[in-house]
Amino acid sequence: MDSKTFGRRWAMVLVKLLIMAVVFWFVRETIVDGLRELGDKPLEIRPGWLVVAGALYLVGLLPAAFFWRRILHRLGQEASLLETLRAYYIGHLGKYVPGKAMVVVLRAGLIRGRRVDTGAAAVSVFFETLTMMSVGALLAAAVLAFSFREHAWLCLLSVGLMVAAGVPVAPPVFRRLARLAGVGKSDPRIAEKMARLSWWSLAEGVAAMTVCWVLLGGSLWSVLQSIQSEPLPLIAPFPLYVASVALAMVAGFLSLIPGGAMIREMVLAQLLGRHFGDAAALAGAVLLRLVWLAAELAISGILYFAGRKRGGFSPEDQVE
Repeated sequence: MDSKTFGRRWAMVLVKLLIMAVVFWFVRETIVDGLRELGDKPLEIRPGWLVVAGALYLVGLLPAAFFWRRILHRLGQEASLLETLRAYYIGHLGKYVPGKAMVVVLRAGLIRGRRVDTGAAAVSVFFETLTMMSVGALLAAAVLAFSFREHAWLCLLSVGLMVAAGVPVAPPVFRRLARLAGVGKSDPRIAEKMARLSWWSLAEGVAAMTVCWVLLGGSLWSVLQSIQSEPLPLIAPFPLYVASVALAMVAGFLSLIPGGAMIREMVLAQLLGRHFGDAAALAGAVLLRLVWLAAELAISGILYFAGRKRGGFSPEDQVE
């Protein structure tokens, strides 16, 4: 091994350590703020339902992770299932860093190697994320328009967010934007494979993300169940759970505020307050953030060390 290669490897290690330090700093801030808000609203919490909520959240993200892997394969990238899941779940921690770019950095950095091009990985992240956000906004708009018309301004917000996230993910528009961003300049084969991101690809994403949002709505119901003294109905108000969690997440994402802080809580409190009371709605919103963060940290730790134990993520694989 020559000194240049050795230096590049250690530079990569240092960069990764720096990225991890930045991510965990902002994650710590999220935890501290959430606990402080929750401490101001003492409640009797049933922790079993919070475990269910965390599990539903992680399972709910699986369709999105599988869709991301399909997009990678469409672009000719040979990512294994473990590599994809590892990068996908750990990448979620990047949303707590200002600007949201850290999500792309983490995911593309963790999955790139001899079999996955960095540019193609970044393109796939944008396509998967924008598909998820546009479907979430669409579901929220549909539910609010047909069943909860008293939330007119939130319905209009959903439509606006759907347009903001949905127009860029339309395959012709997305391919054009990717070319303008310079994707494929270093490897023309990537530009050619971009044609595989078709309307059928988007349709697959809509189906996967619909399942995803339904399960995330179930996670919200579980959190609310944990702070209710009486059993909380599931079926009748379920569209409201889905619309609430979808609109809150999409608004938080497009706000570019780390983790959608305060934006998610504001939207959830507005939608849920009339039906469960303002105090319960706000407490549920804060609890939801903490439960999801705890679930993300747990699965990220498991998958990070599982990947290293299998030996599939050596420094040699990460240096091109």
